[in-house]
Amino acid sequence: MFDPELNERQPRFERVQLIALFGLMLLGTAFVYSATMVSESAGLAAWYNQSWFRQIVWYVLGTGAAAVLCCVDYHTLARWAMVVYWASVLLLAAVLVFGTVRFGARRWFDLGFFSLQPSEFAKLAFILAMANFLSRPTEELGVMQNLVKALGMILLPFVLILKEPDLGSALVLLPTGLALLFVAGMPRRYLVRLLGGLGIVGALFLVDVLFMPPNLQVKLEDYQRRRLMVYFGKEYTPLSGATRAERERLRKQQFDDSHNVRQALISVGSGGLTGKGWRQGTQNALGYLPRSVAHNDFIFSVIAEEEGFVGSVIVLTLYGVVLFTGMKIAGQARDRLGKLLAVGVVTLLFSHVFINIGMNIRIMPVTGVPLPLLSYGGSSVLGSLIAMGLLQNVYIYRKAY
Repeated sequence: MFDPELNERQPRFERVQLIALFGLMLLGTAFVYSATMVSESAGLAAWYNQSWFRQIVWYVLGTGAAAVLCCVDYHTLARWAMVVYWASVLLLAAVLVFGTVRFGARRWFDLGFFSLQPSEFAKLAFILAMANFLSRPTEELGVMQNLVKALGMILLPFVLILKEPDLGSALVLLPTGLALLFVAGMPRRYLVRLLGGLGIVGALFLVDVLFMPPNLQVKLEDYQRRRLMVYFGKEYTPLSGATRAERERLRKQQFDDSHNVRQALISVGSGGLTGKGWRQGTQNALGYLPRSVAHNDFIFSVIAEEEGFVGSVIVLTLYGVVLFTGMKIAGQARDRLGKLLAVGVVTLLFSHVFINIGMNIRIMPVTGVPLPLLSYGGSSVLGSLIAMGLLQNVYIYRKAY
């Protein structure tokens, strides 16, 4: 049925994907360096305390974790799926009580040398558990009880992450979960009703945020509501009943709230075809693009300004290679479990890339979703590389019949 010698000559790893990942890590190191080393004071800290060096450390640790993960067949990992899932849920609940508060959100455990963000690892636990649950025989997916269980597995981490609050990380669970339900073979009538329900809820949510009086609005963090109003161009100032001083205050607040997005868009546009050169971006160097976010949420704007359209295309090409090779891995998977794991990882990665780059060019609201392997952050880098290790795992064991 197949030639064993031909199979032996096939590479053990998906090498093209590994090359693209290595390229992203090189870019991540270079532009985290560029985004953070723009002032004389930045160079006063010891080299081992610099953000770019810590980013390299996360790359090394994440690559090591991914390599270890590749040593275990994904079927063995799937046996522990629910244990890992419930452990991640407990961590999400614990961070709401014992986590460190930063910028009004409680999302991290402060471990001294490292701030652990449980939501980054909960996404992977969710994919592993959902893929394992949905890999059952197709006819069982038509049972309403199984659909309810699958929706519960999505909603539980979604609600806990939303409570932190971290709207961006919560939202990426929805397309990932829907993609897994679709690929698993969930009956179309259930999917249509589910999408219709989500569409209605989303529309009502936007109507509430943009048009309802404050005393009738659904409870939402103030900064999240303001971000949505900035994105949709909704004026903060009420139509009537406000004093002149109050109107001026709200106008100033709206101008300040839109500052990051406005400067990111200027950064992207000012790069032109080939950019201003590495470490020569004026938006970042002069502080117009706030230095607190330039190396994480808005790293794409730094790249676009310094390397221009060409650099932006290179970044998109590298992500495209990772995504397309990921879909190839899904197509070559030996069984439904492998296919679902690969589809889950690819959908999660695509969601992160689309949302992050989208908010840099103002086609998406600002949500704080990191750009995988480029944005600075230990939990994000580790989570991304472990996800890639899971994808390579499916590829490695695709021939183990």
